[in-house]
Amino acid sequence: MINDIIEMFSYSFMVRAFIVGLLISLCASLIGVSLVLRRNSMIGDGLSHVGFGAFAIATICGFAPLEFALPVVVISSFFILKISDNSKIHGDSLIALMSASSLAIGTFAVSMSGVNTDINSYLFGSILSINETELIISIILSIVVVSLYLFSYNKIFAITFDERFAKSIGINTNVYNMIFAILCSIVVVLGMRLMGALLISSLIIFPTLSSMQIVKKFKSVVITSVIISIVSFTLGMFVSYFNTTPTGATIVIVNLVIFILLKITSIILNK
Repeated sequence: MINDIIEMFSYSFMVRAFIVGLLISLCASLIGVSLVLRRNSMIGDGLSHVGFGAFAIATICGFAPLEFALPVVVISSFFILKISDNSKIHGDSLIALMSASSLAIGTFAVSMSGVNTDINSYLFGSILSINETELIISIILSIVVVSLYLFSYNKIFAITFDERFAKSIGINTNVYNMIFAILCSIVVVLGMRLMGALLISSLIIFPTLSSMQIVKKFKSVVITSVIISIVSFTLGMFVSYFNTTPTGATIVIVNLVIFILLKITSIILNK
């Protein structure tokens, strides 16, 4: 078993995928707590579909996918916030509209371009697609996400539970909502290379839901979510490698199994 693990990490692409995956799992679990508690968890799903469209267009035009998709997704997150606050279109409807449109545009663009592109790698992720440049970018942006989150922790806590109260005590909620939107966009774009547009939102949602089965305080949920997210990713990577299964799907299934086990544990303990 140890020899198999050593062999696994002898491949450079596996090392890159493991490093990026751990960083994404950490960042996604931090962002996910506030998104789930604010009932905005589908924002991650919507932004990932926007990212898919951006990745597809970048590939066709010969741009660097990660560098092109990030600003597009950040702008889209701002757009969702502004339109939701100032129009008759509700947030969930707007997210559904952007998700369907982005998927359609990306698929249409790829099919019409004639470029030989494996669309499945964008939809479901591919550990082979992470190169050294993207590894460096992922490390830098992950440090930015964690740093901004820790720096804004108290403000994010206040906005998560009562945005009106936060505004009444002098917190500039618009600024911190924008910061949070940027953090969410970075996590989604980074995670798409590994998990794909259709699966990245699971890294945001599952760890938080799982941790809420056994702990209740905000800080405890954050810490537990990080632990569950990292453990789920690590187990998923090992299972995927040794059984030759799709990486993204395997990680999601491991997250699902952990959620079910913790849910059952919660039911038993509360009887």
